[in-house]
Amino acid sequence: MEAEGNRPESPQARAELEALRARVAALEEGDPDRHRPRARSLLAVLLVLAAAVLTPLSIVSTWARNEIGDTGNYVAMMAPLASDADVQAAVTDRVTGAVVKHLDLKALLADVAPADRPVVDKALARLSGPLTTGVSDFVHQTVERFVASDAFATIWTDLNRTAQSAALKALTGSGGGAVKLTGNAVTIDLAPVIDRVKHRLVDDGLTIAAKIPAIHTDFTVLTSDSVGRAKKGFRALQIIGFWLPPVTLVLAAGGVLLAVRRRRALVTTALAVAAGAAVLGLAVWLGRAFYLDSLPPEVSQPAAGSVFDALAGPVRTLVRLVITLGIVVALAAWLTGDGRAATRVKAMWNDGIGAVRDAAGVTGGPAGRWVHRARPWLNWTVVVVAAAVLVAWDRPTVLVTVCVTLCALFALAVVEFLDDDSGPRASVPG
Repeated sequence: MEAEGNRPESPQARAELEALRARVAALEEGDPDRHRPRARSLLAVLLVLAAAVLTPLSIVSTWARNEIGDTGNYVAMMAPLASDADVQAAVTDRVTGAVVKHLDLKALLADVAPADRPVVDKALARLSGPLTTGVSDFVHQTVERFVASDAFATIWTDLNRTAQSAALKALTGSGGGAVKLTGNAVTIDLAPVIDRVKHRLVDDGLTIAAKIPAIHTDFTVLTSDSVGRAKKGFRALQIIGFWLPPVTLVLAAGGVLLAVRRRRALVTTALAVAAGAAVLGLAVWLGRAFYLDSLPPEVSQPAAGSVFDALAGPVRTLVRLVITLGIVVALAAWLTGDGRAATRVKAMWNDGIGAVRDAAGVTGGPAGRWVHRARPWLNWTVVVVAAAVLVAWDRPTVLVTVCVTLCALFALAVVEFLDDDSGPRASVPG
């Protein structure tokens, strides 16, 4: 009798044994199919990281192209500085110094009789200090009144419009007119302001002001040791400004689509993009402090701070917008999931609105049943429309962002209120 271990194997048993051996060998060597999800996840992570890194550059490039590179937007951005108290004070001091420097005090007494000239000259020698102070105060008051007038606001706007943009001049070297790039400083020639001040001084009785020659004095708008080095980078941002934001969006979408767990990937991507924008916001905040600390003594720090805030204002607005959108998208994606915390939040939302509907005795009827079937699409439509409104808004402020968010929540509540499903409620949104 043949031993049990030496019995000939059946074809089926032999096939199963070979398949088992092949599977063991594949596991030992590494099955390529097992690594495909891992490779996809790695590529998705790289795309999400790339989108997060490009987010600050996308914001800056959008600012460079739409704000600094556009004359109308730039003038609208800089025009409020004409009524800024710090800028007015700096311009007043600069113009007063230039005018007083060219005033000939002895010309004030040019019509004095020759017999009285020795006495007047002796008195002038003793009173030169007080006389100079008095004239300087008179000129300062005249300049101060003019700088606070609408005429100065018009000149200020015209200077910026003619020059296209002070920052554009600084970073590209293009432009001309009243804006000059000297070394690493951007300056505005205040000659038109001085000319108007001379006429006002003559009208106020200081007739010798008419003899003042044309004076060209500069008001520093921007100064930095890195202006020269930043030219190439700024020009590159202008060129790619149109393409960089869409590329960043495509990379983010690609990372989500390649991920194995797309809902979690969407939450991660939205928060990563928001984090990238937050890094830029922090850089702007720190950059302002470093910039003001590096200014030379002759430059007014309060005025320079006002100019910096005007230039950086659109960047800060875009940063807040991207952070808000990132948080909204991440929250919407999280709420559509089946996590324990998300389920609790959705239950509280649905039960609260359901209680209001039951107390009001409202029944949805056919429309409510249609809303129930289409609710995921309706909720996502609300989220997308809210995001599109924020993106399309010219300069969304914090108030605009809050209002749009509240309107979106109200629309989601209306969808939930009209939903005529007596069973367990689904997600918000989705």
